[in-house]
Amino acid sequence: MKRLGKMSKKKIWIAIFFICLLLYLWLHFTNPRQEHETASQTGAAAFALASSPVLVDLKDDISDAELRALERRYGLVLRPNSVHSLGERLYRSLRARQGQRLKQLIERLRQEPLVEAAEPDMLYGIPPLEREATRFDAAPRRERSFPNDPKYKYQWHLDQIRMPKAWPKATGKGVIVAVIDTGVAYRDRGKKFKRVPDLASTAFVPGYDFVNDHAYPLDDHGHGTHVAGTIAQSTHNGIGVAGVAYKARIMPLKVLSSRGFGSVADIADAVRFAADNGAKVINMSLGASRSSTVLARAVTYAYKKGVVVVCAAGNNGRGQVSFPAAYPEAIAVAATQYDRTTTFYSNWGKEIDVAAPGGNTRVDQNGDGMPDGVLQNTIVPGKPTQNDYLLFMGTSMASPHVAGVAALIVQKGVTKPAAVERVLKQTAAHPDGKSWDPHYGAGIVDASAAVQKTSVGYGLYTLGFAGLLGLMVTFRLRGRGRLTLRPGLGAPLGVLLGGTGLAFFLPALGVEPPALLSSGVAAWDVPLLGMATPLFHGALVPLLLTVLLWAFRKLRGLIFGVAIGVAGHLLFKLATGIVDVALIPNVLWLDQLWLGLNALICVGLASLVARK
Repeated sequence: MKRLGKMSKKKIWIAIFFICLLLYLWLHFTNPRQEHETASQTGAAAFALASSPVLVDLKDDISDAELRALERRYGLVLRPNSVHSLGERLYRSLRARQGQRLKQLIERLRQEPLVEAAEPDMLYGIPPLEREATRFDAAPRRERSFPNDPKYKYQWHLDQIRMPKAWPKATGKGVIVAVIDTGVAYRDRGKKFKRVPDLASTAFVPGYDFVNDHAYPLDDHGHGTHVAGTIAQSTHNGIGVAGVAYKARIMPLKVLSSRGFGSVADIADAVRFAADNGAKVINMSLGASRSSTVLARAVTYAYKKGVVVVCAAGNNGRGQVSFPAAYPEAIAVAATQYDRTTTFYSNWGKEIDVAAPGGNTRVDQNGDGMPDGVLQNTIVPGKPTQNDYLLFMGTSMASPHVAGVAALIVQKGVTKPAAVERVLKQTAAHPDGKSWDPHYGAGIVDASAAVQKTSVGYGLYTLGFAGLLGLMVTFRLRGRGRLTLRPGLGAPLGVLLGGTGLAFFLPALGVEPPALLSSGVAAWDVPLLGMATPLFHGALVPLLLTVLLWAFRKLRGLIFGVAIGVAGHLLFKLATGIVDVALIPNVLWLDQLWLGLNALICVGLASLVARK
């Protein structure tokens, strides 16, 4: 019996050894992203062996020989995180020497002169509460006014930010908004993916699937399509619901899996991809409580390239804003419900910038018979071939409201991220009349007030600058006895054409004029090219008019007015810092110097035209 007992104990220890060995082999050879997902969720990443994924962000000018030497020195196998990581030199380690601790490895890598950042590949995801949707089953009603979407009456959240007053003034036309999320159901692909019907007339630009590494960022979860719908759902098309900036163009970027989680490396890659491919606004309705140096650097990169980054504050209901919303370059968005109070789940803190509707599916405060969630058309969760109109709640739903309003502001020629944020805050409505608090930030975003400020308000300021310049030039030449110009109607028309647009005042009457009539010549590049460029934000147009029309004396008043209008426009943007001029580096105030120098050239041209 004693012998049998000893044999049994021996077998037990052998069995335990083989079980541990199998467990080790499974952990060691499974997909690094799956392995890290488990480590992150259990909080054990800081104590994992160095065989766990490590992100290494290298200097852009590192040579291949230096890269290989670094791999040999630390026993790493470095591979680009995606095909888009080569330019930024972001690598993921596949393995390291056995027994090397992750923390020690990272500390040593950070001391390397060729390494800009090194950290574990953390897991970010959809905030809690947003992994379930509430089905919308109320009867639609055919609308006769704008918008005519039959389920619009249940979108209380669009009324809260005053979209009905904003739509006649701006639609976000042409502005590219990147949705960094679970993908978007924007097209059919085989039998597995179907486009949701209420995105049929929404414009899309090429994106990328960083989870599966291919060019079809389709949604297999539902969250990303819902977010994209809030930003730019097809509107006034007689079906479904409406979106904030419904003529904006969506760039779908998939970084979260069907389970709602994704690698921080993929998110950082997507941020840089958006910034490098024309996005002017980024929405990230995702996050985590831990910061990432790699992601922080990507957000800074996008911000410096003139991209507005809007992020959800998080759904933990505590005084700690999630990352990336907590980064200083990001606009952190808290969530409100129907009665304009902040919701029970919304995070708060000193980083909160503004608030927007996030919804609360646990109440029906407006008495419409439906829970007060945010309503959009999306796929049925986990079923990419089926779609429905679903109610979600969360700061993830609040963030795209702000991203959509940011697109409206960019459409009006305010392209610098700091200026867009400033407009959002200055026009936000705080329920308690405060200038700021940690729950609302500056207040609830007001789309109508934001568009009014950037069109009519800024137009009046521009006219003031132009009028002052025109008077200065006129009085100076008259005092010297050299004024020969008889301006007539040509000069004021030229000032409007060059500085503000002939119909800049129409948004005050609730009318959105054509883009080229609602902005001055100096800002035509924004609706035409999607960005502010040196060609238009400069003296080129007045110079060409002077050369081409100089011989026609009756048109010199018009030339004078255009030159003065463009000068006033450039000086206003110089004084307010609202525009980021593309192709001019944001260093040493070069873009401001460009605006000031060209304004002086325009004043010189006006003087030349007006004198003997």
